[in-house]
Amino acid sequence: MEKLTNKEEEIMHILWKLEKAFVKDVLAEIKVDKPHYNTLSTIIRNLEEKGYVAYNAYGKTHQYYPIVTKEDYRKGFMNTAINNYFNNSYKNMVSFFAKEEKISVEELKEIIELIEKEK
Repeated sequence: MEKLTNKEEEIMHILWKLEKAFVKDVLAEIKVDKPHYNTLSTIIRNLEEKGYVAYNAYGKTHQYYPIVTKEDYRKGFMNTAINNYFNNSYKNMVSFFAKEEKISVEELKEIIELIEKEK
């Protein structure tokens, strides 16, 4: 799965939310730093070339929809982050969040309970 730029990722989140959308629909969802219509159209076509979206053609206009699920993207993103920043160690990742106080002891206990239930 090819890496997305920040803007491409923002557009994918909108497409996952809307499920199907024309460029104007995506543009309406962008609240900050609204790109020009043509710029947004180019970004969406790039997403198509990268294999993230497809479209239905209605004359000269296209309705785009995601073909990569949010879950599949999340898995790839997390695997890459864990590999690149935590030496492929989930333990290192969890300890990082604990040290940064992004996860509490109670939350860690809940995670352990969930894991034990799965076994």
